[in-house]
Amino acid sequence: MLRYSQLKLPVGHTRDQLIQAVTKKAGGKKPENLRIIKRSIDARKKPELYYIYTVEASFSNEKQILKQKKGGWVKAPDINYSFPCHRKSLTVSDEERPVIVGAGPAGLFAGLVLARHGFCPVIFERGDPVGIRQQHVEDFWDNNILDPESNVQFGEGGAGTFSDGKLNTLVKDRMGRNHFVLNELVRHGAPEEILYEAKPHIGTDILKSVVASIREEIKERGGEFHFRTRVCGLIQSSASPGPDRQITGLMLSTQEGEKEWACRNVILAIGHSARDTFYMLDRQEVPMTSKAFAIGVRVEHPAEMINISQYGEGYPEFLPAASYKLTHQCANGRGVYSFCMCPGGYVVNSSSEPGRLCVNGMSYHGRDGINSNSAIITTVTPEDFSDKGPLAGLMFQRKYEELAYKAGQGRIPAQLLGDFRRHCPSSGFGKILPAVKGEVRLADLWTCLPDYICDSLIEGMGAFGKRIKGYDREDTILLGVETRTSSPVRIMRDDNSQSILRGLFPCGEGAGYAGGITSAAMDGLKVAEAVAKKIVEN
Repeated sequence: MLRYSQLKLPVGHTRDQLIQAVTKKAGGKKPENLRIIKRSIDARKKPELYYIYTVEASFSNEKQILKQKKGGWVKAPDINYSFPCHRKSLTVSDEERPVIVGAGPAGLFAGLVLARHGFCPVIFERGDPVGIRQQHVEDFWDNNILDPESNVQFGEGGAGTFSDGKLNTLVKDRMGRNHFVLNELVRHGAPEEILYEAKPHIGTDILKSVVASIREEIKERGGEFHFRTRVCGLIQSSASPGPDRQITGLMLSTQEGEKEWACRNVILAIGHSARDTFYMLDRQEVPMTSKAFAIGVRVEHPAEMINISQYGEGYPEFLPAASYKLTHQCANGRGVYSFCMCPGGYVVNSSSEPGRLCVNGMSYHGRDGINSNSAIITTVTPEDFSDKGPLAGLMFQRKYEELAYKAGQGRIPAQLLGDFRRHCPSSGFGKILPAVKGEVRLADLWTCLPDYICDSLIEGMGAFGKRIKGYDREDTILLGVETRTSSPVRIMRDDNSQSILRGLFPCGEGAGYAGGITSAAMDGLKVAEAVAKKIVEN
């Protein structure tokens, strides 16, 4: 197979035209087969719009094509994911059997590869299976009735299930883990285009069935799921902290009461919002450290306005809702940037604790909502936290989520940008109406964010208005607060992905080693490999 990059074709071209372009680049030799590796939209000369392709193709005369002067063809890299070991039999009672805490992308992909290679993992998830979880989430959005154990943050699929389902990652893929994750998502029902789109996404409506399909394969291969089961304690071989401590079991809180589960290998994939679990780990002296994250607001604009800005007037209607990425360095030294942009999406109430409120963005696969939204956020560091210690960032999040809940009287607090600049609560919406999952109440967002964040947001929005026409319009809707951008904690682990508490393997976004669906799933694979090696070697 050979690879060719930077192949440009007008949007709206046919498959035959793509083949003709590849044939021309190969000196007139038609490819025997052709695969798209990457596709992105080039709008630099709008309204002339192009797709830029990276393709792989096989030819009968590949050596001659490679010798073409300025041909542009190279040998296609051969990166195939390989799990390091296999165990043919493992009894259910075996204490070495791997336990996975959390059924988000990290936990599910760790469980998938362990199940495929004979390790029969046990997965504990505090929330519900994704179908039942959907009912709890919709009840919360419609009636403001929160289930603290099954919501936008907790339950099968993790927080990413009720988000845009974005799959892009900056993690280097030398081991083929990224390709494996995307291919498995397609195998379980995701659209094939995620394998090559530059900014792939699935969407909440499709993600739910993908997650359920992965669960069923894990079960068919000997894995075991326990829902509504929260880990409330660790059982250790020694009460004294030190390098000889070994995990020997878990204390579980179930609907029937508390019980013990004997185990010696635990993948801790708890997600970034399992705050009670972080407190428990701190009490049991599992090494953790506070880390930087970002907070801010969600902003909403008409999707049509963003499309015209990115594609130009009269753009083809078949193009997907446009995305953007914005950054600005403020005079106060802080950076402001867009995050988790949701074209044609919704702002959602993503709270998981009574008396506290936070928001996120979500899109369905079609991304055909009337508005596009994005988080506009500013990084905060341990120096900004009034508390100290490993959970200082968590307490910082909670403080401003409590203020947001109060500002909105239990509903999402919203404010127009013009009023935000003037430090006064809004009394009504302008031409932009909110596209929201959950109830909204007009408020003053200055009451639920630090002043330095508000000042940074105002400056950033003004700068972004110079890059996207109308971005800083007076009736732009701001909704708060966005606090769960990443974990406020890192659970320390060594080069073998293991905590100083032997047998405990911190994993994924909650442990501070990932940032999104794909990177969390990739970390799940990495940690599963380490657990499998430990079990086999012992």
